[in-house]
Amino acid sequence: MNKRKIVLYSALVLLAIVTSSCVTQKKVRYLQDMPIEGMPLNEALEATVAPYDELRIYVLSNTGKDDELIKPFNALNGNMTQNPANQGLGYLVDVNGNIQFPVLGELHVEGLTRLQVQDTISSHLERNGYIKNPLVMVRFMNFKVFLLNSSGGGVLNITNERCTFLEALAMAGGLDWYTRRDRIGVMREVDGKRVIHYLDPRSTAIFDDDFFVLQQNDIIFTEEMSYKFFSNNLNTVLALLSSFTSLVAVYTLIRSFIPKND
Repeated sequence: MNKRKIVLYSALVLLAIVTSSCVTQKKVRYLQDMPIEGMPLNEALEATVAPYDELRIYVLSNTGKDDELIKPFNALNGNMTQNPANQGLGYLVDVNGNIQFPVLGELHVEGLTRLQVQDTISSHLERNGYIKNPLVMVRFMNFKVFLLNSSGGGVLNITNERCTFLEALAMAGGLDWYTRRDRIGVMREVDGKRVIHYLDPRSTAIFDDDFFVLQQNDIIFTEEMSYKFFSNNLNTVLALLSSFTSLVAVYTLIRSFIPKND
């Protein structure tokens, strides 16, 4: 093998590596099929209560004259009449999706949105004659989303009851160039089973996906594109190619000094 062929083969290998390491805009750009006129919002998508959630529930009176009546229903909230912002404790949803609420007893809240829980408690209070026209406020206390990627991971603390897939990615600092967009998984507990669903942020189809609005304790995990290996190890590959070229050159030089047999 002469030096010209060695150089040619090395150049071809290097070209293949560089080409495979290129990340095009089409592979990473978000919402590529987003129409100019926009898309309608899906307001029906809301987080729902699941087992092991922790809820903060406030019961107030619209009239302001029933302070004594509402006290039993705020047993975990401290002195609500003086400090509505009191953090207090929370109501833990058990494995069956129930909470134990003062006076009312066991209430099934699994699968309900925050507003539906408010309406449920309010209806119980008024229907049973405890408080007339009560005001009930419900908040999630433990809304967290977890992120796992090649650099490690982290916990995203959500300050309200609604967080979308794209919002979580933004909170995590976005995706790097080498993250596979078609293999972003969301793991969630559904009907007592761990389910993994894959979303692709390059398509507006995610807006209609049931996993677009995240639930408490969802785990988002990503995968790297295969050619990141070549990008990360390019120097190593080049060093090996250089060593190979040098060895071939030395071999060729030695052969030139060995007399050929006639």
